[in-house]
Amino acid sequence: MPRLLLLLPTTTYRTAAFLGAARKLGVEVVVASERAHVFQQAQPGRFLSLDFLHPDQAARQVVEFVATRPIDAVVGVDDATTVLAAVLSNALGLPHNPVRSTAAARDKYRMRTLLRGDDVPVPPYALRSFDDDPVVEARRTVFPCVVKPLMFSASRGVIRADDEAQFVGAVRRLERILRTPEAAADGEAARQVLVEGFIPGREVALEGLLVKGDLHVLALFDKPDPLDGPFFEETIYVTPSRLPVAVQAEIASCTARAAQALGLRDGPVHAELRVNSHGPWVIELAARSIGGLCSRTLRFGTGLSLEELILRQALGMEIPSLERERRAAGVMMIPIPRAGVLKDIRGQTEARAVPGIDEVAITAHPGQDLVPLPEGASYPGFIFARAESPERVEAALREAHRRLEFVVMAPRESKGAV
Repeated sequence: MPRLLLLLPTTTYRTAAFLGAARKLGVEVVVASERAHVFQQAQPGRFLSLDFLHPDQAARQVVEFVATRPIDAVVGVDDATTVLAAVLSNALGLPHNPVRSTAAARDKYRMRTLLRGDDVPVPPYALRSFDDDPVVEARRTVFPCVVKPLMFSASRGVIRADDEAQFVGAVRRLERILRTPEAAADGEAARQVLVEGFIPGREVALEGLLVKGDLHVLALFDKPDPLDGPFFEETIYVTPSRLPVAVQAEIASCTARAAQALGLRDGPVHAELRVNSHGPWVIELAARSIGGLCSRTLRFGTGLSLEELILRQALGMEIPSLERERRAAGVMMIPIPRAGVLKDIRGQTEARAVPGIDEVAITAHPGQDLVPLPEGASYPGFIFARAESPERVEAALREAHRRLEFVVMAPRESKGAV
């Protein structure tokens, strides 16, 4: 039986999906997390606690572990674990992306520098420090621009500025966000800010799988809601894309060139691009699969999940098909309506009754603080739909969301309902 080391942060949405895929494939799993698991002492061969922030130390632990329990593959499930997975695979002599490539995919500045060096279209950008005076920096900035952190994902901390006053406010707001202990773990990157030109146009997301350097497009998602700022909360993803076939081919080619420029060769990639009259522009390219619960949107071949594809490739197992099912599919990452404490989400039964809706998955719980972007980092839930056309999928998602009612109380420091 193949044995897989699965890097699962305690904050990930992906635990059930990856463990379910491993069970389906008959794969033995060793779960590694940044905290000790409750069953770790009772089952020492099934669980590991690793220091995710110090990969070299984690590598020494894993090398010692595999002396008695060999590992056939290491898989990281999100941004926080991609670099660690590459370091551990390197230490064990397993196939992997170069460590420098996965590290570059995590760092927005390094990524853009490598992409621009290979003539891959990226927004104009500059690296600034919080030690710089934002008032002075604003005077030499071209507007509109976007201020963003180097390491965060899911649009957290990303703010558009259209003039000098907005720029100063955006930089100071981002600095407050990056003062959190979680952000401080990124070291010097938490003291820096990326300032890039705002690229107008439609935004899309490409889900792909690299096999020995060749990009296989698994799905191209349209994002029908405009993402023009001042914050960039993603909501609806729908596939297949409704863009012209020639434009879709340009997007795939641009993504493949970006992966090559970074040196990525194997495993999942998730790319975010803007498309306008000048063609596609790479905004992000991550060496991981789509985040949250969004992978539930995708089915391949005879019903394979995205997680099964990823594990099959990592373990060198045959992949029956990379072709996505023919029906259109989509997901809505339910937006946070306002800041406060969640009391209830009503209308879930009515939302599930909308034709085309597969699932309404509420991940927030009563009593939870709801924190919108740019400070927030999670969604209260996800809505999934399937239908005969992208238009029907989008309509179903919007109608299901319309039927949900959020009961949100004032933030804890205040009193009264919002």
